[in-house]
Amino acid sequence: MTVTEAPPGSPAPAGPLPRKQPVRRKLVPYWLLLPGILWLLVFFALPLVYQASTSVQTGSLEEGFEVTWHFRTYRDALGEYYPQFLRSVLYAGTATTLCLLLGYPLAYLIAFKAGRWRNLLLVLVIAPFFTSFLIRTLAWKTILADGGPVVDVLSTIGFLDITGRLGMTEGNRVLATPLAVVTGLTYNFLPFMILPLYTSLERIDPRLHEAAGDLYAKPSTVFRKVTFPLSMPGVVSGTLLTFIPASGDYVNAELLGSTGTRMVGNVIQSQFLRVLDYPTAAALSFILMAVVLIVVTVYIRRAGTEDLV
Repeated sequence: MTVTEAPPGSPAPAGPLPRKQPVRRKLVPYWLLLPGILWLLVFFALPLVYQASTSVQTGSLEEGFEVTWHFRTYRDALGEYYPQFLRSVLYAGTATTLCLLLGYPLAYLIAFKAGRWRNLLLVLVIAPFFTSFLIRTLAWKTILADGGPVVDVLSTIGFLDITGRLGMTEGNRVLATPLAVVTGLTYNFLPFMILPLYTSLERIDPRLHEAAGDLYAKPSTVFRKVTFPLSMPGVVSGTLLTFIPASGDYVNAELLGSTGTRMVGNVIQSQFLRVLDYPTAAALSFILMAVVLIVVTVYIRRAGTEDLV
């Protein structure tokens, strides 16, 4: 058998040409994205545009509202209700810090120490969601009632004296004080902190802890150098999932607080449903979104986790 060689300088024989994908196959990802895009367009983008136009309107409910590009509404709303904005950020930040302090040990326990009880503990964390947000908040109104056992214990151990000096309570009363509002926020949003923390901790390879122990690292050093840095994605996600809804919440301040503990969410709700001043309510909503966006951006940059969220 003779083998015929190609003459030098001749091009190599071309392989089979790649088959072109049908146009329909190329469009499949876009068709799959279409329902989500339509949902965001109808239920997010369009209402946002409508709210933006409402915020620059003038008029009344009787005469009707008209777009007059009255941007002074933003300045007037911020100048009149800035204490509620500061209070919202303070309450939400305090509740987020408490959720982190309470949720991290529990998430660590479930991830590394729970064993066969892990699923049960996770169910117990999620269980409050089976009950209405409103009912859970009303339950705290009963728990913190004046003369109740919880208030009596806090008064006996001197806790109310300490919180009174900080301006969180008044006398031997917890209801209608900042402490009650922060307590309600912490309880209602605690699962939003625990679940991301657990997910992040559960991904950590236990062999890293063993390796750190083999290098004679103390448990505190292992946590500080290994566990906590690797769990930062969960910390960032949990704090965002807690702070953002807590800053706009109005149920806890309405049921557990007083006129002196009103948050910006209460003002927006009142302007929309009671005062019927729609431009001011829309302007307050946009200012709240801007404040939350600024706080979140600064937090992410300080945490150094831009690539994790």
